[in-house]
Amino acid sequence: MEPTVVALWVIVMLVALALAFDFMNGFHDAANAIATIVSTAVLRPGQAVIWAACFNFLALFIFGLHVAATIGKGMVDPSVVDSHVIFGALVGAILWNVVTWYYGIPSSSSHALIGGMIGATVAKAGTSALIGSGIGKTVVFIIVSPLMGFVLGALLMLAVSWLFHRSTPRRVDKWFRRGQLVSCALYSLGHGSNDAQKTMGIIWLLLLISGVVAKGAPTPPYWVIVSCYAAISLGTLFGGWRIVKTMGQKITKLKPVGGFCAETGGAITLFVASSFGIPVSTTHTITGSIVGVGAARKVTAVRWGIAGSIVWAWVFTIPASAFMAAIAWWAGKHLF
Repeated sequence: MEPTVVALWVIVMLVALALAFDFMNGFHDAANAIATIVSTAVLRPGQAVIWAACFNFLALFIFGLHVAATIGKGMVDPSVVDSHVIFGALVGAILWNVVTWYYGIPSSSSHALIGGMIGATVAKAGTSALIGSGIGKTVVFIIVSPLMGFVLGALLMLAVSWLFHRSTPRRVDKWFRRGQLVSCALYSLGHGSNDAQKTMGIIWLLLLISGVVAKGAPTPPYWVIVSCYAAISLGTLFGGWRIVKTMGQKITKLKPVGGFCAETGGAITLFVASSFGIPVSTTHTITGSIVGVGAARKVTAVRWGIAGSIVWAWVFTIPASAFMAAIAWWAGKHLF
């Protein structure tokens, strides 16, 4: 991959655009981390976003950079990526996030970015520039991550119900109101570890192709790492309130014990994915966990119509953002 000549202002503009996407990722996906703890009234909304944002950032000091490497080098052929491809990918992902946020649809910011990279790359170089193994791993986890969240959420709910079956509802509520502080923190760590690194991978790829970073650099510059974690944390701090009700109440009614099980199941799934460098959707993961918790109580406790509409949003995310990215790539070619 030979460095391409990219004007400094274009590099600065694309880094700023990437961080804007990262901020929006936190803003859009804040509901994933706080919906359960807000809906169960353990924390007020303002307290919840501060709590989640802090742990988003603390993930910087805990997890490696495996997801960033997958996004930066494992999805598309780096030799065909240029500033226009990155521009198209980011704009396509941002536009899809705006649409889904406006309508309160909990779609995946992660898959919007992946779809954006695919769409812009195919617009430039065709499907031969795609790396099947990296994309295949992501597509498989579109199914695996919500299923894993579902199973873990349901098993945790069943285990807790068995362990505390002799306790009074009031005592259970008291314990798990405290427990939700821990489970929300763990989920926010997982959210930060997986989602911040996706934007990090895009910026790293930009710096590689423009020669700002040496080709053999094992990790992105530290300022990129800190900036991405800071941007997603700030986005979480401002919160995407339109999605909170969908995630926290419309799928199923949650109590603190259910919120604890859903967040813990989601956190375990994200920790596993981040450790193996798999860019999963935090939205898919927590949705699966919430449905699992509801189904463990009673199948009819889940509003399956709402869950089904969310799944349709998942199906359309990658092709829709890819289409928008292809148009944005074409526009970028004529702008700079």
